[in-house]
Amino acid sequence: MVVVFCALGVRSAGAQASQCASVAITVQDACNVAIDLFHYVTPQLGIALTGGNVILGQGGTNGGLRHPSVGARVNLVAGSIPELQTPSETGATPRPSSNPYPTQDQYIGLPVVDASIGLYKGFPIGFTSVGGVDVLLSASYVPAVDISTSTGGISIEPDSPLKIGYGVRVGLIEETVLVPGVSVSFMLRDLPTTTLIATTGNDSLGVTDLSLKTSSWRVTAGKSFVGFTIAGGMGQDMYDAATTIESVINRPVIGRVTTGPLSVTQKVTRTNFFGSVSINLLIAKLVAEGGVISGGGFATFNAFDINADASRIHGAVGLRIGF
Repeated sequence: MVVVFCALGVRSAGAQASQCASVAITVQDACNVAIDLFHYVTPQLGIALTGGNVILGQGGTNGGLRHPSVGARVNLVAGSIPELQTPSETGATPRPSSNPYPTQDQYIGLPVVDASIGLYKGFPIGFTSVGGVDVLLSASYVPAVDISTSTGGISIEPDSPLKIGYGVRVGLIEETVLVPGVSVSFMLRDLPTTTLIATTGNDSLGVTDLSLKTSSWRVTAGKSFVGFTIAGGMGQDMYDAATTIESVINRPVIGRVTTGPLSVTQKVTRTNFFGSVSINLLIAKLVAEGGVISGGGFATFNAFDINADASRIHGAVGLRIGF
């Protein structure tokens, strides 16, 4: 399954070049840069949406109906944004790694509220139980953002700021005084339909009606002690994105030239590792989490000083209340 997902994540520069070859030569470079922007930014939005652990600070299941939990957190990604250059009017020539497009560091953050509701405690085996089942819910808030760069700016505007996600978690080991909690989970989350507009001078690169659907699985373990809890795990995030791009250049001699709308898709699978430490406060936990996501092998037409498929550090801080 991992091999198949990774194969789906590969996108070749040659396929992108042939897609932009159908537009006027004066906007071919702008066309490729717009598609690069889509491929570059979308996986960063994906990890900001999914984060690390599906339920911050937890390793196992809730232990049945008597112990639901709810939490609020902010997912953060140490990302980067391309500093787009003025598109060429003489056709598309990919920028090589010896002269890549520059990028600037940009933290991307999304606030999330999530909940876990125990449905089944599991059946007892020795000092623990196995097979517990929780329902997982999340609500992500995606704000409109304007980012200034040295060559222009990028705006990110969702059509609706709120999106609901859902999933399930199954306990492999119920946490007890003697053993940690271990579970496996699967979660579905979508980004609201979003528009990205990048400007440089009088030119604009538009990524409109961006649809990003994410699915993720996790294997997690955690153990609570008197004053603190530790948890961690790994999994994979699958991003399935589609959008319409349109590039426009405005020049004194040639006037306004556009690519017209072009449909673009992207499928990427990345591997995610994470760990967290929580401070136990009566019925609440104050949690800090860190992780790294990598892999996918997706290509861009142009080279960037930080590759689109570079590993990304991510983290989260939040408060969780258990009942």
